[in-house]
Order: sequence, then structure tokens, then C-alpha cells
Amino acid sequence: MDARIKTLLKPEVLNTVNGLELVARIITEGFMSGSNKSQSVGAGQEFSQYKNYQPGDDLRQLDWKMYARTERYYIKQSEIETNITVKFILDASHSMSYQEEGMSKLQYAKIAIAALAYLARKQSDAFGLFALNNKQLKVVLPRYEQQQFIRFLTELIHLKSAGAWPDSGKEVLYDHHGKEILIFFTDLYDYEEDILNFISRLKTPRNEVIVFQILGKHEAELDFNGSYTFEDLETNLRTKVNTLLQKEEYKQRFQKWIARSRNWMLERQIDYYTVFLNEPVESFLRNFLTIRRRLLR
Repeated sequence: MDARIKTLLKPEVLNTVNGLELVARIITEGFMSGSNKSQSVGAGQEFSQYKNYQPGDDLRQLDWKMYARTERYYIKQSEIETNITVKFILDASHSMSYQEEGMSKLQYAKIAIAALAYLARKQSDAFGLFALNNKQLKVVLPRYEQQQFIRFLTELIHLKSAGAWPDSGKEVLYDHHGKEILIFFTDLYDYEEDILNFISRLKTPRNEVIVFQILGKHEAELDFNGSYTFEDLETNLRTKVNTLLQKEEYKQRFQKWIARSRNWMLERQIDYYTVFLNEPVESFLRNFLTIRRRLLR
């Protein structure tokens, strides 16, 4: 983990707009530096508009004629870059408050979402936030404007996990316009496969859906020694488990669940990634964006 990021992963930093913005900027600019270029701008695309140059922008897109006339640096933007809307969807049910080594699933998701939203802003994409459980729905409608990122982060830092996943989705989440990327952070814990039904409704022929399933290492491996009582965060049901006797059976069932989820997503052309809390956020995002670059070539 980047030493600068490690020192900032504290509640007093992450629970402020300026603190979360700083973490997002450090993470994003870390994997944007060097050869990591914007994925939305490319040669041969139809010119649409200019924007002011910012550090990290692709220098190949600088318009030197505009510089000669104005003595200011401008980047050419293509039509494709201004037509993408990124919707971040966050599972805010109580199971997302599960934590390992001081990091909860919800906090991990918040950091990743903030970094990806920072990247979307730099690429001039409209972006918005939808966070939900069976008690509330928090919405920041997608926009591309100066105050959008601060509005986005403010809603994100005040978000708390509570209740369960709703048994029916909110219609505003199925309102699709134009080219969209929907990025959903969840642990996939629900009843009656409500989350899978929700994801299925999100996918259309025109959009792209990406699902990140956040899990804990101990949660996946049940690597405890002895008898424990585990409590369901959403139902408060308690179960006594002898981990020495039941560990292997549990791990097999857990791995089958992951495999079924992966196959279900693949059949519906949905990108699916498992993410573990012990993996640094910047490493997971760097690997994800590297894979996407390869797929887009």
C-alpha cells in the first residue's frame, strides 16, 4: 500500500469531504501517471469541444493552434467522451458494515467509488450516486458540472449501512438514457436472490454493468480455530459453529457460491470481480483498469 494512503485511512480523514477527496486524488493520479492514458479519447473520433488542460491529461490531445492564439493550454475532447454517464450504485444494507482489520466493506466501497468518480470527472464524464437499502434511497443524479464532485462526496461520507437489501428495486435506477456504465458495489448477500434480480434489470443492450463483490478474507475462509457464535448483521440470527470441524465444508460452499455468481454474470454479459478487504484499494483499481484497457484495444 502507498505509504501516503495508509496514513490517510483514518475515520477523521475519510469522514470529511476534503479528506476523502485527497485520498481519491492520490489513488487516481497514482495509476494515471506515466503511460496510463484516458480511455475515452482517441484519434479519429469526431471533435466536440475544448477543456482546460489539467495535469494527467493526454498531452497528445493538446491543441497547439489554440495555444498560439490564446497562450493557454486546451485539450480537444471527442464526442464519445461527452456522451458517457457513469452511475455508481452502492449496497447500503447492514451486512456492508462487516469489517476486518478496521476496514468495513462500506468504507472500502466508498474509497473505491470516490477514486473512480474522480477519474470520471477528469475524463469529463457525467457521474452520479445511488445508495440503497430497505430503509432509504440516496440519490445524486448524474451531472457534469463544477460542484458535482463535492455534492457526490458529501452524500457519500454521510451514508450509513442499515437494514437489508430491498425486495424491490427503485424505478429511478432503471431509467436509462444514452450510453451508460453502471458500477455496483455489493457483497451480494440477500434473500430470495433479490440482488441478482436487481442486477438483471439493470442490464440493457446499450449499457455496461460492472459488479464488484466485496468480501473479507476471514469471511471467505472461516480461518478461526474453535467454537464461535456468529450473528447475521441484518436478521440478528445467531449460529454456533465449530470452525475446526466445519471449515472445509464451509469453504467449499462459499467457493461454489462465488462460481455460481460468476457464471450467472457471464451469461448476462455483466463484468464481475471479487474484491477482498485485505487488498489495498489502489492495487485493486490498478488491476481493474489494466484489464479494461486490454479489453478495449
